[in-house]
Amino acid sequence: MMAFHRRCQKCSLMTAAVMLSAASSSFAFSQPKGMMLHRSKNSHDANQQTQTILPASIQSPDDMFHPSSSSQHPPDAIIPLSLQNHPTHVLSIDEISPLFQFKSKSSGKSKVLNTTGLYHLIIILLTMPLWMAAMSIIHYLGDTIDGFDEHRAKFDYTGKIWCRTYLSLTNSYPILEGDVDRLKVGPHGEMSEGACLFVANHASFLDIAVLCTVLDPVFKFIAKDSLRKFPGVGTQLVGGEHVLIDRTDKRSQLRTFKQAINYLKDGVPIMAFPEGKRSPDGRLMEFKGGIFSMAVKAKVPIVPLSIANTHAVMPDVGFLPVQSGQKGELRVFVHSPINVEGKSEDEIAMEVREALLRELPADQHPLEDGVVEKELVKV
Repeated sequence: MMAFHRRCQKCSLMTAAVMLSAASSSFAFSQPKGMMLHRSKNSHDANQQTQTILPASIQSPDDMFHPSSSSQHPPDAIIPLSLQNHPTHVLSIDEISPLFQFKSKSSGKSKVLNTTGLYHLIIILLTMPLWMAAMSIIHYLGDTIDGFDEHRAKFDYTGKIWCRTYLSLTNSYPILEGDVDRLKVGPHGEMSEGACLFVANHASFLDIAVLCTVLDPVFKFIAKDSLRKFPGVGTQLVGGEHVLIDRTDKRSQLRTFKQAINYLKDGVPIMAFPEGKRSPDGRLMEFKGGIFSMAVKAKVPIVPLSIANTHAVMPDVGFLPVQSGQKGELRVFVHSPINVEGKSEDEIAMEVREALLRELPADQHPLEDGVVEKELVKV
């Protein structure tokens, strides 16, 4: 028993370290000390109706499937006054108060760790072994008992429990608003209103934990195949039979497309990020082609999810979260479903983009062409 305990403890530490390394290496950029996006102090009259013309966003070179013309921006969209008038929650380096500042060995980017990050690390080290043990047990039972775990729903639920526990203990549980009734589940975890394609903006590594927390139905992520090698996240994706894609292999892309469609036809929702990668600054980027055609092929609606302020809670410069989700106001808005019947992928993408932006704060909207965000002088 002692030997088993020591092995479990060693596995726990290795798991946490690898997951943190994965989070760090997956970030797109870093902000050395003294740099930040400026905090807006402007406000408008509460009775004033504000209309924002959506600008062109930053073109992303990293394809998920292929670049798509479907990422053209809608001509205009209304930002709710509650979001338009709210100051950004992004912290400056001074406000973050880093205890440690270092460069990631894998990416070469500068990272910081503050007291909030250290607390998150402790919670991860304490709770990760239970998650890993639960996955091992449920996976074994699923392999040995016929019909015990259809679609690996029970296996996936262990990850949802861990994410909810982690975000609760770190005071970062997200607010859920919008068409929340759509997320109601049946007796076996299936969606009461049938399968759909969930799509969300991708602003932070924290998005995954947030989505697993708010989505009760059984669902499958479309994720990078490279994540399979990481304990924790990779174990969940592989053991839960999620849809993993190798972006360098066109055959893998085809298999991914077919696997996702089969899940949708079987009543299992798919969760995808149409941008194809995390935004380096939290602002919505261009969409990639191929995502929305899965919904058309499977004849299911698309449900957009606007994720607000994860970029402020866990920015690229942070090795771990730099502030609690309560202070950063983590929020997920569930939009009404978009019917895809008789629409082109360009038309669908336009509707999805407009919906996502409608419930994102102003600092997550794309910049106007030629506008450069203000940065403080490097130290």
